[in-house]
Formats: sequence, C-alpha cells, structure tokens
Amino acid sequence: MQTRLYRSRTDSVIGGVCGGLGRYLGIDPTLVRLFFVLLALGSGIGLFAYILMWILIPPEGAETADVSQTARDGANEIAERARSMGEDLRRGFSGSDMRSGAIIGGALILAGVYFLMRTLDIPWMRWLDFDLLWPALLVVAGVVLLWRRAKGG
Repeated sequence: MQTRLYRSRTDSVIGGVCGGLGRYLGIDPTLVRLFFVLLALGSGIGLFAYILMWILIPPEGAETADVSQTARDGANEIAERARSMGEDLRRGFSGSDMRSGAIIGGALILAGVYFLMRTLDIPWMRWLDFDLLWPALLVVAGVVLLWRRAKGG
C-alpha cells in the first residue's frame, strides 16, 4: 500500500484515478472501476466523484504542488483528453471507417424509433418493455461479436 495518493500513469483507462486508488488501497483497480461505474449508473454521483478526483489528485511522479496548481493541471488534462476524444470521434466518422459510423447511425435510428413508438403508445409496443430490451440487446451484441470472431472477421 502506498503512503500517498496519486493518479496512476501506468494503470490508466481514462485519467488514472482508479489505478491510483487501487494501488493506494492495495486492491485491484478493476474493483475500483466497477465501483465507480455502479455509482455512476445507480445514483449518478460516480461520474462527478471521478471528475472531481481527476482534478484534485496529482498525477504519479508530479512534484508536490499546491492544490490550486494541481486543480489547474487536472482541469487542463481533462480538457485535452476531451479534445483528443472528440478528434478521434470526428476522424471515425470522416469516411475512413464508414462501417462503424453506419452501425452507430443504425443503432441511433432504432433507438429513436423505439422511443417514438413508446411515446405514441402503439398497442403492440407495450410488450417490449425497456427492462426486457437491454438484456436482449446485450445478448444479440454478444452473439454477433462471437459470430464475427468465429468467422475470423
């Protein structure tokens, strides 16, 4: 267990918060990530807490600085990461990867049609409960991924 809390540079998925917390607490960072996801999905506070910790916890290897400098650096890092992710997303839709853009577009259309049908209260749509839809979509997505992997694609 570490004596000081830092954001991990080596075990980082987004900002290194969970990797650093895992190392600090002496537990698997995957458990910390799962905890944040459950908090985000349950009460919604997980995302807020993660961003706040990203801003306030200094990165691994950083010189001990005052809190305002750490917060400024953390906010700048978040802004840079958001710009980078936006650029990656824009590049993904720019034509180089039309297949993934078509899949995302199709999924958005299907979701829109589903919500429109539910809002219009069409009788045959009543059986399609949202609690049933998500698990069914996850099963279909898993089958498609396994099928594509088995085909070698």
